[in-house]
Amino acid sequence: MPTLLFIAALMAASYFIISEAADSKGSFQDNFDIMWSQEHFSTSPDGQIWYLSLDKETGCGFQTKQRYRFGWFSMKLKLVGGDSAGVVTAYYMCTENGAGPTRDELDIEFLGNRTGQPYLIQTNVYKNGTGGREMRHMLWFDPTEDFHSYSVLWNNHQIVFFVDSTPVRVFKNNGEANNFFPNEKPMYLFSSIWNADDWATRGGLEKTDWKKAPFVSSYKDFSVDGCQWEDPYPACVSTTTRNWWDQYSAWHLSDSQKMDYAWVQRNLVIYDYCKDYERFPTLPVECSLSPWD
Repeated sequence: MPTLLFIAALMAASYFIISEAADSKGSFQDNFDIMWSQEHFSTSPDGQIWYLSLDKETGCGFQTKQRYRFGWFSMKLKLVGGDSAGVVTAYYMCTENGAGPTRDELDIEFLGNRTGQPYLIQTNVYKNGTGGREMRHMLWFDPTEDFHSYSVLWNNHQIVFFVDSTPVRVFKNNGEANNFFPNEKPMYLFSSIWNADDWATRGGLEKTDWKKAPFVSSYKDFSVDGCQWEDPYPACVSTTTRNWWDQYSAWHLSDSQKMDYAWVQRNLVIYDYCKDYERFPTLPVECSLSPWD
């Protein structure tokens, strides 16, 4: 643990705080709509912190009013503390409200745990309804004690998942027509809390303890700097390179980001589908693309 804390301090000192370039937006009502269970949504007295709760009856979820195609998307979350086995807090982007057969999706899911066990973060990428590109990481801090930023950088060259401005996953495009990189359809941003005790904790062995309900996840400081979609197409197309998130420096990791990413790869990766040869005797084509390029 002392080593983890020391490395975390070094990482914090070398952060390239991309989120400073993003636009902090206004109130919840300015940006989001509740998808279901309005009664399971609440805010702090000043309206700056938002809470989603889960009980045995139902969970809750929200989505942005706008769709985006490429950009920087960030939110601060504080996750369910204590015994949260079976509980999933999902923070993701998707082309539609629902698990449609042709959806594109960028997933971050926080998998609940029994008290004292590691909190896992799972990411996934879908194109045209096909996912199966899971990665799981441990975190180098307790995400239930305070707010931390979880962000996505999305342009036509790469998708990068960040935790507190540290890149934990890089998903590259090969620049050709393909079936793995979502770059054509605009997406909403969503978050939800729901019961997934059939799979989320130790493969479903640990069930949700409803005596601990309600389970509450907290949110604040939503920021977005992206290309807002307008039919039939937006004025800001990625190929113009007018935006910082689609200039050369955002097409690749910086040197300091590569150092942080290498440390994450060595120490925090629990599962990587690109190394699962039993599941994929022939690895998917995107697995050959280097995150360092």
